[in-house]
Amino acid sequence: MLQQLRILYPGAPIYTSVFAPENLPSEMRSWDVRPSPLQRFPLVRHYSRALLPLMPMAFEMFDFRDYDVVLTMSSAFSKNVNTASGTRSVCYCLTPPRYLWDLRGEYLGRMTRFLAAPVLAHLREVDRRAAQRADRFVAISQTVADRVQRWYARDTDVIYPPVDTDRIRPNGRDAENFYLVVARLVGYKRVDLAIEACNRLGRELRVVGTGPESKRLRALAGPTVQFLGAQSDEAVADLYARTKAFLFPGFEDFGIAPIEAQAAGRPVVAYRAGGAAETVVSGATGVFCEAQTVDALTDAIERLDRTDVEPGACRTNAERFAAPIFRERMGRLLESMQTS
Repeated sequence: MLQQLRILYPGAPIYTSVFAPENLPSEMRSWDVRPSPLQRFPLVRHYSRALLPLMPMAFEMFDFRDYDVVLTMSSAFSKNVNTASGTRSVCYCLTPPRYLWDLRGEYLGRMTRFLAAPVLAHLREVDRRAAQRADRFVAISQTVADRVQRWYARDTDVIYPPVDTDRIRPNGRDAENFYLVVARLVGYKRVDLAIEACNRLGRELRVVGTGPESKRLRALAGPTVQFLGAQSDEAVADLYARTKAFLFPGFEDFGIAPIEAQAAGRPVVAYRAGGAAETVVSGATGVFCEAQTVDALTDAIERLDRTDVEPGACRTNAERFAAPIFRERMGRLLESMQTS
């Protein structure tokens, strides 16, 4: 997203709490990035999470008096920015912070959760107040828009994130007889369901990705499951174009991988929740399972066998999320804020 916004506004500086230039792609290292005073803390790049209670204040310290519009991309505290009366503020919300509002138990251990309760209560109130500062809210999906309404009582536009549909295209050949998962191997991605469903059906599954769940998932895998580890963008694009179907049993606020698979002309089998419910068209570009269970996913895979999905329909649907459309919609919104 940041690269696409950079195309829209190539001279705009980027403000952040802390950053490590050596971790950025080479083309981003020359950008005008302006960190907060937290950047001056010794070894801050190694323990930035410990500074969480200071993050709201860090964003409040920036001076934006010389700007007409400030756009914050927020999954935490960047929306805490203060703007002068002549400066408009737009929050592009990736999500309200999950560790503050609805997934505290998954982010914090039991004892840590007990000790952190007063801090989290304070940060929730700070976050709620900060959400009222933005002149306009934009969410990455209707799923996130619903969350913004629930926690902040703010109405929200939806502008989907950009997907590089130019890089990923159909190969013009028939699909091969394997299913595909591309994901970080963590629990909420539910890669275990894809593995167990393919074990049960005796279907070939290729898994791209690494992560802390790797050992457990490999122990679940039968002889038809192959782990490919990390792969280059080019290799993943090739796998998308060759797979019989992409499996997406997790819950994501948006989820770019199912759109990439459709950009390659391939159908998706997805859990009907989150972003996938907005980006996969049932019966036209894939099928849904209604529960995160092996039985439900197995049934959905078998239903796909009986569903006629045209590669062209998948590609056309994916193009709704192409980067130029993101730039056009975001540019139009920001220009309206300058003139309103």
